[in-house]
Amino acid sequence: MTTPLRERMRLVREEAIVDVVNRLLADKGYDFMTVDEVAAEVGMAKASLYKHFASKEALAAAAMVRVLERALAAMDEIEHAAAPRPAIERLHHMLRWTMRTLYEGRMPSLPAQNSALRTVLTADKVYLNLLLRLSDRLGGWITEAQRDGTVSGSLPPEVVLFTLYARACDPVLPLLKASGQYTPDQIYEWLSQTCFGGLCSPAGGTTPHAGNAAPGAAAPARAAARLPAAPVRTRGPTSDEAPRKLPPAPPSARRRKSPTG
Repeated sequence: MTTPLRERMRLVREEAIVDVVNRLLADKGYDFMTVDEVAAEVGMAKASLYKHFASKEALAAAAMVRVLERALAAMDEIEHAAAPRPAIERLHHMLRWTMRTLYEGRMPSLPAQNSALRTVLTADKVYLNLLLRLSDRLGGWITEAQRDGTVSGSLPPEVVLFTLYARACDPVLPLLKASGQYTPDQIYEWLSQTCFGGLCSPAGGTTPHAGNAAPGAAAPARAAARLPAAPVRTRGPTSDEAPRKLPPAPPSARRRKSPTG
């Protein structure tokens, strides 16, 4: 059945709106994004914008639905690779997708504590369904990796799940990007290593120091001195409720200081 022209035009406009919202949330965060700014960038009147999305919270929910859909599509691509991949490798690929999305400025950032936003998100059936699907599928990979011994079985699965979700709003990645010293692949590899392998050297290995550090690496004090100042951000789930097995967490949730505070 052919979609009527008016309906197609509505969908195109809403896609354009969500594109702008997604970028602004990734760049500025929820607290500093305004509906006026979204309307101006899309090129429509604020009243017209409200015909598509009833509130700022609804705009944020639409952006979260978009990123969850992309995450599930990435999981499909990873699972349907030509050669079967073990669970730990699938988790590595998904983490890399998450970091790449953050690096490219396409990961929306939401505050950890906002009652109005939480109310809209928890009432959004599409958002909740996608979030549960993503958590269940990641949970399956995690428990599979724990069974084969590639992920520690001593950790509750939800700890591993939330650790992976936290990488979607990891402040280390934008700081390393802003330093201009490292390639995206270097950043992805190092952060993946710290996530899955930790910071300790392997048993019997040597710890690099200033004299034998890897090419391009700098002493921590010198590297930190060249990094731009950035506020410390904390994040958390946007929903107070959680399913019995693996509690879902949005791919990105940040607590930022309000511009009026």
